[in-house]
Amino acid sequence: MVHVQKIGGFTGHRDCVYALSKATSSNEFYSAAGDGMVVSWVFEKPDQGEVLVKLPNSVYALEYHAARKCLWVGQNFQGIHAIDCVSRKETHSAAITTFSIFSILHHNNVLYCGCGDGTIVLLDAMDLSSIARWKYSEKSVRTIAVSPNGEDLAVGYSDHCIRIFSTKDGSLKHEIEAHDNSVFALAYSPNGHYLLSGSRDARLKVWNVKSEYALQQSIAAHLYAINDIAFSPDGRYFVTCSMDKSIKVWDAQLFKLLKVIDKARHAGHGTSINKVLWTDFGNYIVSGSDDRTLSVWDLNFSKS
Repeated sequence: MVHVQKIGGFTGHRDCVYALSKATSSNEFYSAAGDGMVVSWVFEKPDQGEVLVKLPNSVYALEYHAARKCLWVGQNFQGIHAIDCVSRKETHSAAITTFSIFSILHHNNVLYCGCGDGTIVLLDAMDLSSIARWKYSEKSVRTIAVSPNGEDLAVGYSDHCIRIFSTKDGSLKHEIEAHDNSVFALAYSPNGHYLLSGSRDARLKVWNVKSEYALQQSIAAHLYAINDIAFSPDGRYFVTCSMDKSIKVWDAQLFKLLKVIDKARHAGHGTSINKVLWTDFGNYIVSGSDDRTLSVWDLNFSKS
């Protein structure tokens, strides 16, 4: 069984919340929104959010690097910004596109930036200098994930496809006609056995990595678009969030639905939930919504 307790609501953003990230301390997290603000929050002090940076355009993507205590921020138009989370100052910025930046992923000192024109821009993580540009579609890159062994880069596109690239040489390894609509969410299981995808078609799909990404399971998971997927740190569970205003908790071995978190049952969000973050602070998860708020949930798992 899963027992859910709402720890609190975090307010202060003036537009839809689109991005969440871990932070320098386990009891802290970052959020970003359509108001251009990137905010630092502490779980114990929901009324004391601190603005790290205010950008002129909406922020759709955040990526945090723990060792360097650096946060990369991608805004709606043109720019990527590197923020030193200790000094709370911007150290570098780069104009890489005239389109939205929907996803940023860091791997082996390379930033992979997914853009609205279908381009993946590769940058040196130290100084944001350009390394390469990959373009395999005219439709937006919406989400990027790297396999736990670091060999595969999975990219979800608005042309309904998932493309798997080699991180070693950038070669295209697999092209999967995955969904009936845009692929908004990708997440590898921590053991590397599966890649999960979520789409505007409201389906959750499970791809077997060891079997050349063969489709293992297709689940009618939500009523509307699946916006994000996040695994628990121990890999036993995962959550999905959706435009249907719900968060769903799943068993990661059986892909069985365990719990629905929504407004009626748990005083959840009243509009689309865009992002979910499973933190290292107990079993706390954070959700961000079009209603401009963040909610924190404590999940307690027990045997039925």
